[in-house]
Amino acid sequence: MRHIAIIGSGPAGYYSAEAAQKKFGDDVAVDIIDRLPVPFGLIRTGVAPDHQSIKAVSRRYEKTNLGDNVRFVGNVTVGEDVSVAELQDLYDAVVLATGAPNDRVLDIAGSDLDGVIGSAAFVGWYNGHPDFKDLDPPLDARSVAVIGNGNVALDVARILAKTEAEFAGSDIVGHALDGLKQSKVEKITFLGRRGPHQIAMTPKELGELSQLERARPVVETADFPELDDDAVLDPGMRKSVTHLRNFQIIEDDAQHKPIEIVFDFFAMPVAIQGDGKVEKLVVERTELDADLRSVGTGERYDLDCQMVISCIGYRTPPIEGVPYEDGRGRFANIDGRILPGLYCVGWARRGPSGTIGTNKPDGFAIIDAIAEDIGAGEGKEGRAGLDRLFAERGVEAVTFRDWKKIEEAEIARAREGSPREKFTDIADMIAARD
Repeated sequence: MRHIAIIGSGPAGYYSAEAAQKKFGDDVAVDIIDRLPVPFGLIRTGVAPDHQSIKAVSRRYEKTNLGDNVRFVGNVTVGEDVSVAELQDLYDAVVLATGAPNDRVLDIAGSDLDGVIGSAAFVGWYNGHPDFKDLDPPLDARSVAVIGNGNVALDVARILAKTEAEFAGSDIVGHALDGLKQSKVEKITFLGRRGPHQIAMTPKELGELSQLERARPVVETADFPELDDDAVLDPGMRKSVTHLRNFQIIEDDAQHKPIEIVFDFFAMPVAIQGDGKVEKLVVERTELDADLRSVGTGERYDLDCQMVISCIGYRTPPIEGVPYEDGRGRFANIDGRILPGLYCVGWARRGPSGTIGTNKPDGFAIIDAIAEDIGAGEGKEGRAGLDRLFAERGVEAVTFRDWKKIEEAEIARAREGSPREKFTDIADMIAARD
């Protein structure tokens, strides 16, 4: 029997578990370990609450957990309740599927002012992550700067701009919905160092901006290259840029909408200023060099704003004893192999890139590597040994059956039209299983 421990219950973790089931059949036992008492990682706390069709992928992961050879082990913190070294002693393979939950640092003056928020915190706040339930963003802000030109930036702006009615059918948590109902936001500005042809925004998410009830996207046509230049773009990027070009038409037809969502291209934030809290952002104009990298022009201007949300990427948190590439914010690895018996997958392996679906081939590839390395297994204790350690230490893990009880309780307490009202406190989650 092969014994595999997977740390992290998001897409990368579950696709790896599914791959192990298909590769080894009944001759494998997989334990999926997570710090939270609830599974599915960024599907639960990262995907926007108004994107329920994307969240539906969790049903696939649930099927993986229904097999006898895959077990969810929630409410267990690796590094506190059990170490990576101990897991390596117990399992033939340990796979780090921890994702990249930490924000990249916004390394400019004033980034420590009140009102400067990382996207991981803001997204976690409206998605009900226990770590961020008390964030209390300054929604009395009239103007918000969103740094970044990717889909997370789009999510943040869309959530800020929506009316209460537009959240029907979503699972945005109650405290966030209540806060957003009182929002004073009138202007949201995207700041991107490069131009329209270099955005990382996908067509579907961009197109949603044109459908908002009270917000209108605003672009500056002078920022765009000649229309014929769009022909060299790949089809997805070309669709995205077409959306951007069409926003000029939408702007002309939507003057009555009170919230502006402004695209400020070739704009590099250099400092945040204010008396204890955000009052303005100092921005430098950029241009592209021959390698399409942004370089400052020296021209600066001030953007009045009272909240700055940084959407500039994520990092995998280091784990003691595991080799780490600080510059890339990921574990040091070669094709997912870190050390003998220790592997990584998903964002923990390649950095924060790719979609949810990208993790599927990644998970199957790492199981192929494990099969090559461990053969039929070395007769290790696996989950029996983990349970023994937990009994000795008084660690009370949450099972998948427990999670289903938590889920039932969340569904039962949902507001009308919402699929669930998430618990945002770990103690409440654990209590709901009884």
